[in-house]
Amino acid sequence: MTITRRNLAAQMAVAGALAFAAPALIGAAYAENGDEAAVKKGVDELRVAIMKQDKAKLDALTMPQLSYSHSDARIQNKAEFIDGVMNRKATVKSLDFPDLWIAVAGTTAIARHLWVSESEQDGKTTNTKIGVMQVWQKQGDGSWKLLARSSYRLPDKA
Repeated sequence: MTITRRNLAAQMAVAGALAFAAPALIGAAYAENGDEAAVKKGVDELRVAIMKQDKAKLDALTMPQLSYSHSDARIQNKAEFIDGVMNRKATVKSLDFPDLWIAVAGTTAIARHLWVSESEQDGKTTNTKIGVMQVWQKQGDGSWKLLARSSYRLPDKA
């Protein structure tokens, strides 16, 4: 098959349309799932536990096999993640997870959101805005726990 610019442009237009329509189509599928609210609650509880350095809550919300990656490519296991939160040098002034999007597929859920924070260390304020994807797994008791988290730097605006 010969690919022309016209064919390629048409295929890209269809792919773009599907990419924009996918969240709406997926949204219709998972909006009926009662687990979405439970995952959303877990995401928010994790946010609060990170801010408040609540070790017991961090432990309760995460799986033993946790893989937690940062936007600078560092990867931590559960113990390293909790230790990093508990022994951080900066004071977190605010932490928000706007643009939260959740999709539940059986006993697995994907949560995507932004990480928007303000922290202070040695009198210097740092503002952070990154993208995050979390993978949550439903447990036998019906609770949800974080299995994996990956963050990434957002592109610079043109």
